[in-house]
Amino acid sequence: MQRRAAAIYVAFFLVIGAASYSLIATAQTPEIQFQNPDYSVSQGDTFDANGQTYNVSSISATEEEGGHGGGATLVRSGEMTYTEQSAEYTETWENNSSVTVGDGNWTVLVPEDSNASQFTLRQDVDRTQILEQDPNADNETVTRNGQEYVVQNEGGSTTLILADEYFPTPETRQVSVGESLQYQGNQTNVENVTESGVEVTWTAPRTNTIEASDDGNVTLGDQTYLAHFPDNETMQLTSDFENYQAQQEEIESFHTRENGLWGIVILCGSVVALLVGLAFLPSRY
Repeated sequence: MQRRAAAIYVAFFLVIGAASYSLIATAQTPEIQFQNPDYSVSQGDTFDANGQTYNVSSISATEEEGGHGGGATLVRSGEMTYTEQSAEYTETWENNSSVTVGDGNWTVLVPEDSNASQFTLRQDVDRTQILEQDPNADNETVTRNGQEYVVQNEGGSTTLILADEYFPTPETRQVSVGESLQYQGNQTNVENVTESGVEVTWTAPRTNTIEASDDGNVTLGDQTYLAHFPDNETMQLTSDFENYQAQQEEIESFHTRENGLWGIVILCGSVVALLVGLAFLPSRY
């Protein structure tokens, strides 16, 4: 190939490749933007949505490996909390377990009857406290011939008293399904009695957490929003999904055109290298 012709072609492809690269270098990747989101909040803010008050407890940004191009990508997320004032709680008191009812501790005793509608609460007697309050009694009981005794030391003599006679008889209460008890500061209803335990329910405030990921859906009440983080300190919530979809399509179209320009740059570079190589091949004639 004549070197003069090769030089013309090389210049032509260099111009095309340079023009394509300049377009890539100067183009700005479009970003998701919402001019009028339903909510724009920062960490610590509170806002009302669909009759419920929400608190933005955190907004974070972390780098994760394996992003676009193999490098790190910035992942933004947020958390919101709200208090459900009348949340229902359910708990099962197992047989022989100890629960705090009212001002005292009680042992749950369930009858071996699958159709039982009652159970027994037996007051827990604090034996250690009773012994510590008695200056004449040892702090521990002793066992003799299978019997438990309290050791009394008075006037230089030692007396053994049967533990069942020394300690007060525990109070017992019969509780039926449908009754209410004061449990952990809540008015608690007895829902069911089985051979394994007692099911109780009560209502009390509960704090719930809602997690929001960047460009992910989040439901507040009966309304679904798109969560977007324009920076590391702001979270936007919008219900304009059509606008978001249109912007996504614009970004995909931009990357398609960008990839096409990169293809032109690579092709022009390859052709230039080929033409230069051919131009300097030795002539056979």
